[in-house]
Amino acid sequence: MTKAIRINGDALSWEDCEPISEVPEGHVAIDIAWTAVNRADLMQRAGVYPPPPGASDILGLEASGVVSRVGKGVTDFKPGDAVCALLTGGGYASEVVVPAVQVLPVPKGYSLEQAAAIPEVFATAWLNLYHEAQLKPGEKVLVHAAASGLGTAVIQLATALGNPVFATAGNEDKLEICKRLGASGFWNRSNGSFVEAVTQWGGVDMILDPVGGSYIAEDQKVLNVDGRLVLIGLLGGRMAEVDLGLMLVKRQRLIGSTLRSRTVVDKGEVMAALYQHVWPLLSARQIEPVIDRSWPIQEAEAAMAYVAENKNIGKVLLKVT
Repeated sequence: MTKAIRINGDALSWEDCEPISEVPEGHVAIDIAWTAVNRADLMQRAGVYPPPPGASDILGLEASGVVSRVGKGVTDFKPGDAVCALLTGGGYASEVVVPAVQVLPVPKGYSLEQAAAIPEVFATAWLNLYHEAQLKPGEKVLVHAAASGLGTAVIQLATALGNPVFATAGNEDKLEICKRLGASGFWNRSNGSFVEAVTQWGGVDMILDPVGGSYIAEDQKVLNVDGRLVLIGLLGGRMAEVDLGLMLVKRQRLIGSTLRSRTVVDKGEVMAALYQHVWPLLSARQIEPVIDRSWPIQEAEAAMAYVAENKNIGKVLLKVT
């Protein structure tokens, strides 16, 4: 019997649900072994980030597991293959159907548990660093909330590809992890504004900001000429003050970016880029996902609370089977 996490008022429950009857053309059915908690899941649960039209209303934006069936036209995968997938929803379940272009084989040497921590954060990192911001070798990056699952992926990926990283985080323990992962500049946001520290570091060419709000004005102050500010979240609020004069004089660009609402074609292009550029780094252990801890899927409530309280360094996983 297929099971999934359902939102019942303020509670989550692991319930029976309708099994997948058929696999559409170009799709793959996966028996899920592991999934992960992302902030988008918390936002969807709170009712402020609904899934795109036509997407599953089940939480979960990534998963790992074993292919059970393939649809017509799928030649890259077969039943029994160990895979991980970028999802638009449906990860908090025992099975999921996903377009084949959003599925990749588990990197060489990785377990299904480790693989579940890869798709969302490394896809988001690649999309925003090298597609949206079009980083060139040597350009410098500022990443906020740098000890998150995404932040730890960004630090490793950017550093491996020749882009120095300045990390901000909420405490010294988190910053120590960022340093170990390769960040060369640091700021504890509990100590106030990061502007002076980043300026002394030489400013940055690109900022990945999941905070928004009052951070935007400070971001602008540390962006170099032709700098790109990529906004990917609103943890600090949706209203911000933007200095248009500074934007004009320094030719700054403010880019809003989400991954979930992009088309299947767009996501397929991101996953193809990951397979070409990131999978070799993962297989060589030059970079790897940072996993904080895991819970059984039946205890998703506790896992989500842990993330909501900003306790995690890296990814929080849910074991399904």
